[in-house]
Amino acid sequence: MYIIAGLGNPGKQYDMTRHNIGFHTIDYIADKYGVRLSKLKFKSVYGEAMIAGEKVYLVKPQTFMNLSGDAIAEMAQFYKVPTENIIVINDDISLDAGRIRVRGKGSAGGHNGLKSIIYRLNSDEFPRVKMGVGAPKHEDYNLADFVLGRFTSEEIPVMEEAIRKAETAVYEIIKNGIQSAMNRCNSK
Repeated sequence: MYIIAGLGNPGKQYDMTRHNIGFHTIDYIADKYGVRLSKLKFKSVYGEAMIAGEKVYLVKPQTFMNLSGDAIAEMAQFYKVPTENIIVINDDISLDAGRIRVRGKGSAGGHNGLKSIIYRLNSDEFPRVKMGVGAPKHEDYNLADFVLGRFTSEEIPVMEEAIRKAETAVYEIIKNGIQSAMNRCNSK
């Protein structure tokens, strides 16, 4: 059993922002597998799917980014999902827009959603699919404004392709393990 959690902020005002790329990826995966994200529990909106022969919960925490760990930890504890079976999809400003990087564990790298998850799980040993959203062009640009900003018209097709790549990475993690997913998805 797996939890696939896409990080983001609830509310229309955050729709299509860089910080919500995890939510959009969960929506894409749900659509691909014919799943309705209609359950409300564990401070989340979620649905159940079968991916690569495994039962999976597709999750969009509704706690706002900085408290993502509250929702994920509650769900993991309830369903007894081991930390290594919690796959987190998050935005990453250190990667160019559209770039995907799969990691099996690691620090939060300054990402508040990951910090919250690491704190609540008391572990950083969970797989993550980091989705590059680019970085501000100017050093003095407010980082919060940047990640809460929307993608440009040029970035949208790049990010749509990134969402497809992220879904492939999630499938690969479940089917063949984290090492295979890193080998397959990080080289591109």
